Amino acid sequence: MSGLEWIVEAHGCNPTALTDQRSLEALFTALISQLDLHPLGKTKWHQFPHTGGITGVSLLSESHIACHTFPEYASLCLNIFCCRPRADADFESLLKQYLGAAHVSVRKVDRPYQS
Repeated sequence: MSGLEWIVEAHGCNPTALTDQRSLEALFTALISQLDLHPLGKTKWHQFPHTGGITGVSLLSESHIACHTFPEYASLCLNIFCCRPRADADFESLLKQYLGAAHVSVRKVDRPYQS
C-alpha cells in the first residue's frame, strides 16, 4: 500500500487571481470534487500584507491540500497528498481556468508506507 502526492507548479498566472482568496477557494473546491476528497473542516487561509500572496491549507480525511501563491512572480505552488492512490485531476485545465496559468508542471510521487 502507498500514498500518492502531487507537486504542482503553475507559472504565468494572473497576479490578481493569485491575491484573490475566492479564486483559490474555487480551485480547492474543484480539486476536492475531481479527486473525491473529504475535507475535515474549513480551509485555513493567510494573506501576506506586502505581496498579497496567499497560503492555504485544507486538512482532509485522506491527508491535505496546501498552496502558496507568489503574485510578484505570477506563480503558484500546490501540494496534494492522499493516503491511497486515485486518478489524477486535470490540474492543467483547472489552473488555467481559475488562475490563468500559462504553464503547469505536475510531479506525481508514489509514497510507499513500507520499504
